[in-house]
Amino acid sequence: MSQGLVDYSVLFESMPVPRFIVRSDGLGGYFLIGANRKALQYFDRDRKHVVGYKLEEFLDRDNVRHFRQSFEVCYKHKRSVSIQSLPGLPGGMRVHGFIVSPVIDDQGNIDFLDVIAHADSSDHSMLQRERDDAISLLSSIFDVSEVGIVVSDQNRRIVKVNDSFIRMYGWSREELIGKDVAEMVTPDERDLARNNHDSFIRSGERSSGEMKLIRRDGSIANALFTTATLELSQKRRFQVTTVMDITLRKQMELSLRLAKEQADTANHAKSTFLANMSHELRTPLNAIIGFSEMMKNETFGPLGNEKYKEYLGDIHLSARHLLEIINEVLDMSKIEAGRLELDEAWINLKDLILSVARMSGSRAQNSKLTLIEEVEDGLPALLADMRLVRQILINLVTNALKFSSPGGEIRIGAHLNRDNELVMSVEDQGIGIPRDRIQEALEPFGQVGEPVHARGHQGTGLGLPLAKAMAELHDGSLLLESEVGLGTKVTVTFPAYRTMAENVRRNRSHGEKAQIKLARESE
Repeated sequence: MSQGLVDYSVLFESMPVPRFIVRSDGLGGYFLIGANRKALQYFDRDRKHVVGYKLEEFLDRDNVRHFRQSFEVCYKHKRSVSIQSLPGLPGGMRVHGFIVSPVIDDQGNIDFLDVIAHADSSDHSMLQRERDDAISLLSSIFDVSEVGIVVSDQNRRIVKVNDSFIRMYGWSREELIGKDVAEMVTPDERDLARNNHDSFIRSGERSSGEMKLIRRDGSIANALFTTATLELSQKRRFQVTTVMDITLRKQMELSLRLAKEQADTANHAKSTFLANMSHELRTPLNAIIGFSEMMKNETFGPLGNEKYKEYLGDIHLSARHLLEIINEVLDMSKIEAGRLELDEAWINLKDLILSVARMSGSRAQNSKLTLIEEVEDGLPALLADMRLVRQILINLVTNALKFSSPGGEIRIGAHLNRDNELVMSVEDQGIGIPRDRIQEALEPFGQVGEPVHARGHQGTGLGLPLAKAMAELHDGSLLLESEVGLGTKVTVTFPAYRTMAENVRRNRSHGEKAQIKLARESE
């Protein structure tokens, strides 16, 4: 009997009159096990406050007594009972009465009572009005919808189309009615459209997707569609298709895709150009540096005039600076192209820091700045590319020197944190960077401010971005902290697995586990 309820649930729920199912609790009480929408309206209750509850829990005493008397008669005689009149209920719906019918199980016992209302005989047009209102509502939705709607029959003929579809694609209603709906799509999709239409209308299956429609002026439009099958009397089936125009969205997607491809191509061309240019320029620069150095040192005899020697010093300094810029550009282009590979080895970070500090000492002294090394004792070795780590340090120290005022201090530090990560830092007391421009300073070629005082050329703006990229090549990170007028601190953190301390700890752990395993096996 429960299977019957499932099979006829749609019919039960959509009935235009109140209908509900009642079962006896065996103690003289009755509770609802089902109620349709009209019954809920009649009782003026939500479903959750009706189904599963006894009558007296949601009806007044007079109504409970009236229903219970009829139910008892029905149970006693096992036949239908008609209730001709009932007191009014909160819902305000008028009914002429109810028919209470017993539903008998296979053993001849009443399983439950089926209670169906009669419409109020004083208003014979109520159902007609409700039907007309429903039709009017659906027609209004169909007509005012901003989404195009096309209704086609089982022969694929268009039988109805709304104003939105006509407005979007330019066809008149007369041109569309009776036309094969598949003729609206582009020729390359028509066979698929016909097959899908026939399949969906036959099976009742819903569908959605994209299609290309032909406008009245011959242009092609991209559309997003959904379909549903509607079955009316005499098993007549229709397919209702909603259409949303996405031509503009498709054009934007294409434009973005083309723009991305052009940007990728331009970026690749830029990287190739920079790499080639850097290689081409480095050869003559090395020659200029070498020859100017020989002449400056008077390797093959005196120059004869001290002014020439001064000029050669300028040439040598400028050439070396230009070579540094070219090397930075080349390194950045390699990193962007993913072609920079690490040459890893165990390095002593303390020695490396002292080396960079000595190399930068004369420049710091000339700028009246003090370099302070704060390296933790017993620092473990670091598995890294020595050239890149040295370059990170040089870039950070060079930036600190460039943007510090005379009399300031620059601290170069390194320590091992609690997670066995090796942390390296460079801190200055310079002009600082506004917080809202810190990210800009980490972007390639992004120069946030001018040096405090001119000391040669400013550079490419690649110092910090290169240091960040080189740290990330080691699976590390670079953190920039700065405040205007108070200075800047740059911290580079290398992961624990790159420290000798972590490797020793892991090896010891593995060795202890292996010893325990061997001991257990020997037992």
